[in-house]
Amino acid sequence: MFKGLPLLFILLLGTPALAENWPAEQWSTGAQITGPALEALETYAFPTRDDTTRTGVRTDALLVIRDGQLIYERYAGATTADTPHLTWSISKSLMATVLGVAYGEGLFALQDPAVKFYPALKNHPAITLADLLHWASGLDWQEDYEYAPLKSSVVAMLYTRGHADMAAFTAAHDSYAEPGQAFRYSSGDSNLLAAALKNMVGPNRYADYPWTALFAPLGIRHAVWERDATGTFVASSYAYLTARDLARIGLLMARDGRWHDRQLLPRDWVAFNRQPFAGYRAGQDEALPGGHWWLNREVDGAARPWPDAPADTFAALGHWGQALYVIPGEQLVIVRYGDDRDGTYRQNELLKLAIKAFAAKVQP
Repeated sequence: MFKGLPLLFILLLGTPALAENWPAEQWSTGAQITGPALEALETYAFPTRDDTTRTGVRTDALLVIRDGQLIYERYAGATTADTPHLTWSISKSLMATVLGVAYGEGLFALQDPAVKFYPALKNHPAITLADLLHWASGLDWQEDYEYAPLKSSVVAMLYTRGHADMAAFTAAHDSYAEPGQAFRYSSGDSNLLAAALKNMVGPNRYADYPWTALFAPLGIRHAVWERDATGTFVASSYAYLTARDLARIGLLMARDGRWHDRQLLPRDWVAFNRQPFAGYRAGQDEALPGGHWWLNREVDGAARPWPDAPADTFAALGHWGQALYVIPGEQLVIVRYGDDRDGTYRQNELLKLAIKAFAAKVQP
């Protein structure tokens, strides 16, 4: 049957595919890393910690997965391997991942008007779900934190007049631009997505949907996700995961939405997450927005946000130094939790040092 076929092709037919590493109930461990490069990373990430002044780089957890195996893990402060850590705005990318499962179920299209699923947006009928995922709703939103609390939309939403119904509070804002035309980072846009999901999946499925759709298939057992008084998930801010569990999200994204033999997220959904938003202008944020994920791409002639990391690096990022970095070309997933209050933490520095310590492409 092989007559006339090249010898190399015949040999390849008989060569079994390389086995992929996937976590079971626990992560399998790979060769542990030592040496000067690791020492330099630890010196940066884990300096002597002063919990009284809360100054400097204050890493709570650093965990590294390479080729599906746990190769490094260290904790500090009160955080341990069993601690569901507050992820802050990593929650936004988690909601995008949950929405990816709903997208794969055929429950919505990216260009659907958001009002179709959240009628409180009746005064903003042109906003699409893609616009919300790009933080480009056009709603006049102020994403200021402790530095300008009196003018902050997000502080009002999370803690004062908007906290009971965060999506409705956001929908009541006026517009400053046409939807889809301009990037303005908005925790409100993320909570509108969480409210839209409720009508996509129906009230009977909604309360458990992140668990049944995403967390359980990935083996995530310890996730906590707070809801507001209407029962809507606070997609902007209040998901809690252990570092090991968050790394499962990273591996899913690194492998284009596939988990073992199941395509949990459609490939075109992951491609959308990693596609730069055309309305972004250089300097508007530290990283380039995709579909509720952050990208390490050049824009408007400006250098990559993290120049010492590969261009295919993408991330989920949160307040005070929370980060999930995915570097597909190096088969790396890096989880970093922190409690950084003074702005001294530098993402590029951690990525540069981590890549020196851990990058090693698997040989065929």
